[in-house]
Amino acid sequence: MIKQSARLLRRQAAFLLGGLALLAALPAGPATAAEGQLRIAKQFGVVYLLLNVAEDQKLIEKHGRASGLDIKVEYLQLSGGSAVNDALLSGSVDIGSAGVGPLFTLWDRTRGRQNVRGVASLGNFPYYLVSNRPEVTSIADITDKDRIALPAVGVSVQARILQWASAKLWGDKDFARLDRNSVAVPHPEAAAAIIKGGTEITAHFGNPPFQEQELAENPNARVILSSYDVQGGPASSTVLYATEKFYKDSPKTYQAFVDALDEAARFIAADPERAADIYLKANGSRIDRALLLKVIKSPEVTFKVEPQNTLGLGQFMHRVGAIKNEPKSLNDYFFVNPRVAAGS
Repeated sequence: MIKQSARLLRRQAAFLLGGLALLAALPAGPATAAEGQLRIAKQFGVVYLLLNVAEDQKLIEKHGRASGLDIKVEYLQLSGGSAVNDALLSGSVDIGSAGVGPLFTLWDRTRGRQNVRGVASLGNFPYYLVSNRPEVTSIADITDKDRIALPAVGVSVQARILQWASAKLWGDKDFARLDRNSVAVPHPEAAAAIIKGGTEITAHFGNPPFQEQELAENPNARVILSSYDVQGGPASSTVLYATEKFYKDSPKTYQAFVDALDEAARFIAADPERAADIYLKANGSRIDRALLLKVIKSPEVTFKVEPQNTLGLGQFMHRVGAIKNEPKSLNDYFFVNPRVAAGS
């Protein structure tokens, strides 16, 4: 166990150093790219399928040409809201993709400066906290023996939802109670640890399809918390966001991006089989294709750009002091756009 834990820690350290090296290697450039250039940070999981489809089908370029603009698009792979936020604020990317928790954090911290706001949702997905310890049936059973893997401790959407659940169980003063049990591990490594067992990682607050793989491949794995239960129903937990400068200085590029995402959502709904193949190709994933299709077709999953049920998390974060400014409507933390105007 000690040797396995040490190896896991070394892998985490290597990942973090690699992420820092990647950020250092990215072009610092101006605070935002010029009209006709778009650099997008993406992460791991089916929740980023809209971006996978847009890239594969070159939809951003297509909508750019329709408005008389040739758009050069770059996709950069990162992990964790903190890394994405750093890349966005450094000018290394123009669009960040992460949980709505990191969006609220950045929206709060950049008010009056870069004025970061949401661009679009990537869809509604339930996120599961999965444990491989049979005696753990809820977060109330978590002890000092447990380590919860999630993308970023304290700031990722999984971390924020875990804090929200803790506040509901133990009260607002103990909202961060399980932060000390949490460790930052990329979803692929965390899923491998849950499936294999025998490491310090005994729980993983992940996203599709990693959580479904864990449940399918380890008979001891079980869901002890669903994000939908905490959020009060289906919700857009993962979103895209940008600085106000990019929104104002690159209006054609911005609109082409949102229109492309909307077309990608319709593509997935019309042809989930082809969308599954695009995901497998884009991610080099070894997930069982039938399991992947089950995730994509799940009645709990909706691919759409209009955000849903996001405000509650921001108001919780304000209530416990995680952010200074209270969001009161979608327009506070999302840029105005017809495709997202009816969101919540």
